[in-house]
Amino acid sequence: MDTFSLIQFLAVILTAMALIPGAAHVMELPNKLPMTREAYLTVQRLYRGWNMSAFVVIGALIATLTLVFVADDQAFVPALLGFLAIVATQIVFWTFTFPVNRVTRNWTQVPQDDWQKLRDRWEFSHAVSAALNFIAVVSVTLAVLRS
Repeated sequence: MDTFSLIQFLAVILTAMALIPGAAHVMELPNKLPMTREAYLTVQRLYRGWNMSAFVVIGALIATLTLVFVADDQAFVPALLGFLAIVATQIVFWTFTFPVNRVTRNWTQVPQDDWQKLRDRWEFSHAVSAALNFIAVVSVTLAVLRS
């Protein structure tokens, strides 16, 4: 496999893998929103260790940026869009998701009065990231197909 094909392969695979956690959040959303505070806190324990998915996101950022630099004229715009979509997921995470993680100490301590507001911010920020990751997957795939 030549270097160009490897870059394309990694860009597609890593953006697809970055979509997995966000897509899981979206699929769980209808079942989690009606939960009581106590049930929600119990379910949130399942996410311990998911911070390891950061390695996939970092890989997706590097692979898509590299794809932008090696893309020909027909593939440049979708490659750039894919990279920018991955960047946007990070903006959403650090602006909306991470602050909730800090306030709730990763959902181990949640205030009684505004827990639903925090839950909604956390859940919907993941949904937005999932949509952005989907855009990244489609864009990167189009870039590869156009090359």
